[in-house]
Amino acid sequence: MTETVLRLVGVTQQYGQGATAVSALSGVDLDVSRGELVAVMGASGSGKSTLLSIAGGLAKPTTGEVIIEGAYLSEQSPKELAQLRRRSLGFVFQDFNLIPTLSAIENVTLPLELDRFRNGVARRAAEEALLSVGLADRIDAYPDDLSGGQQQRVAIARAVVGGRRLILADEPTGALDSVTGELVLRMLRERIDAGAAGILVTHEARHAAFADRIVFLRDGRIVDETRRQGAEVLLAGSGR
Repeated sequence: MTETVLRLVGVTQQYGQGATAVSALSGVDLDVSRGELVAVMGASGSGKSTLLSIAGGLAKPTTGEVIIEGAYLSEQSPKELAQLRRRSLGFVFQDFNLIPTLSAIENVTLPLELDRFRNGVARRAAEEALLSVGLADRIDAYPDDLSGGQQQRVAIARAVVGGRRLILADEPTGALDSVTGELVLRMLRERIDAGAAGILVTHEARHAAFADRIVFLRDGRIVDETRRQGAEVLLAGSGR
């Protein structure tokens, strides 16, 4: 039986009240299983980034539940929620979000050190993560000395270090050229195939093709969904 890592149940996000209220998400149900990458597509303002923020516990939904590995986020204290994010979730963003004064390995070990891993344990885990993304020879380099693609690979290593089981990626190739972007997506795909679950927010059909399932958002609602088989046909026919 496939293990469900993330579950969104009836998630709604509303900003404002009364006649001026705006619904960013409306009754979204979504499950993501271990070994599965789900691409989320939709026009600007459709709710993609809001969905990702709520899935990662960075924002609270107005109504509905977010469940990560059986833990209901609504029942977590701020301390418990922060601990869950450090141990179970990895975030990959378009702008890398690396700390420029830290080397590649220091950037990757940081979340483990915040979780009070011993220095030696944290370093070994970071070395393994950087090796997995092909940067074993660049562990002491600083972000300014790395190419954009290398920086994003460091960000992926940071997202998966310590055995994190849910990876949330928001337009992770937006600042990269097409060749480097595809390399980064292949790295992300490899981490999912190794047993993590993931959500990829993208507006590029060719990037969504790396996913097992594609979900389309419109005005905060899931309006369509397809599995990898036949996904290219649906994307081409829909004009997305």
